[in-house]
Amino acid sequence: MMRKFTAWTLIVLFVAVIAGGLYLWWRLDLRWRPHVIGKNQAEIGKILEGAGWVSPGQTGPKLYLIAYRDCADCSRYEAAEFPVLQKAGVDTRVILVARADQNGQPKSTAVERSTVAELWVNRNWSLYQRWMASPAGAWTGAGIPAADGDVARSAVIGAGRDMAERLRPLLKANGVSFGYPMLIWWTKDGRMEGCACRAPRSWRYVRNDLAPG
Repeated sequence: MMRKFTAWTLIVLFVAVIAGGLYLWWRLDLRWRPHVIGKNQAEIGKILEGAGWVSPGQTGPKLYLIAYRDCADCSRYEAAEFPVLQKAGVDTRVILVARADQNGQPKSTAVERSTVAELWVNRNWSLYQRWMASPAGAWTGAGIPAADGDVARSAVIGAGRDMAERLRPLLKANGVSFGYPMLIWWTKDGRMEGCACRAPRSWRYVRNDLAPG
């Protein structure tokens, strides 16, 4: 009886150690890793390529960042990671979205919509940099055509929102929840990967794929 009890105790302890190790592995590593996008690659790629992205025009691997103007996590990611990625030749392609109102509450301003529309229409990386360098409340969008009241530019804003909604189910089919900052890229061996990389712990995986070393 004592031997049987000891054997079961050892088995339980062994299982507990294994389970604990797996949990720690998930907590410290797996949960932060991006997902491989194996489904709908062509459609997702077409949506991204057809969006109004802006970039510094690098010739290396492409990284798409989908964001909105006042997204704090997006700004933190860009400030910390873009210099490293661009130094490695990565073409950091930013797609800004002017979010729709939610429950009667505005999620974007008139000047934000105008600036987003201008970026989509004319792909001006310098304008994007100036906007990001300016406090959101101080940006007047001087010289930028208004989007509100302009049928064509309002349609551009709608196209950005539609892009995000089209991506949601396509990414969900790959286990990727859409969120901001939304990052999608291709590894050197051709895999498409993605994540809503809010946590800094997830950023190193993107960097390792695109700018190792």
